[in-house]
Amino acid sequence: MELPRRKFLHLATGTAALPAWLDAALALDYPTRPVHLIVGFPAGFTPDIIARLTAQALSERLGKQIIVDNRAGAASNIGTELVVRAPPDGYTLLGATGANAINATLYENLTFNFISDIAPVASIVRAALVMTVNLSVPAETVPQFIAYAKQDQYGFGRDRQYASRCRRAVQRDRRRRFGSRPLSRQSRPDLLAGQVQLVFAPIPTVIGYIKAGKLRALAVTSTTRVPALPDTPIMTEYVPGYEASTWFGIGAPKGVPAEIVVKLNKEANAGLADPKMIEHLTDLGSDPMPMTPDEFGKFIADETAKWAKVIRTSNIKPE
Repeated sequence: MELPRRKFLHLATGTAALPAWLDAALALDYPTRPVHLIVGFPAGFTPDIIARLTAQALSERLGKQIIVDNRAGAASNIGTELVVRAPPDGYTLLGATGANAINATLYENLTFNFISDIAPVASIVRAALVMTVNLSVPAETVPQFIAYAKQDQYGFGRDRQYASRCRRAVQRDRRRRFGSRPLSRQSRPDLLAGQVQLVFAPIPTVIGYIKAGKLRALAVTSTTRVPALPDTPIMTEYVPGYEASTWFGIGAPKGVPAEIVVKLNKEANAGLADPKMIEHLTDLGSDPMPMTPDEFGKFIADETAKWAKVIRTSNIKPE
């Protein structure tokens, strides 16, 4: 028997609306089980430090555990690809960082597109870098270090690709290149041991060593002084117009229900407004940076375009 046309259209309309209704219903209950936050760096790196603070805050607000899952390798590309391939159900999230924006241009054979394959969920923090030296270096300021470097060879360390820009900025003020040698990606132990004399590192990674007097900070790469290192000058005092920083946020696989994105964004921003969270992040030398998902998406696109220009202009290649 044929259905009357009006009844058929009513059923068809209801069926078409069903997926959206189910997404909304699922978001009301989300999460019903632990959520994995994938971090593409080892424990102790800045993304891991920020991820664990964020996970704790979200766990308390959502009522389910947010598990930080370190999947280090290939400059965070391994962890990012894992999230790209995960079901878009909100139970696998990405600790997105400035490295993702850089990798989009630096690595030519990626099997994913960071901007189109990862949905922006929540921006968490921005953190400047700090020019840090071993205590054996006889320099208290950037000019003194440059003078020292002109006379002696030293080891130069890099915490990820962010240091490339820092290195070139300082090189413009020297008569010859630094004598450097190959280093492991985690240069902090070499710096502490005196095998490397200089590292440009995200502040959260080394601030504990600086405050403990085990390392010396010469300059920060933000445009203003960092409250956690109030006596450390800014690099623009020596290299006008200079600024570099890294950032951390949350992403999800493309196709995650919008309602889940909205819920995560709301709770993440609420966590960033908590005075205790603000204090923790400030003490680490980072600035809370709450945004809407759309604002975070634009920020990621702008950061990717900015670093693409730097990489192409300087012909930077993966090491």
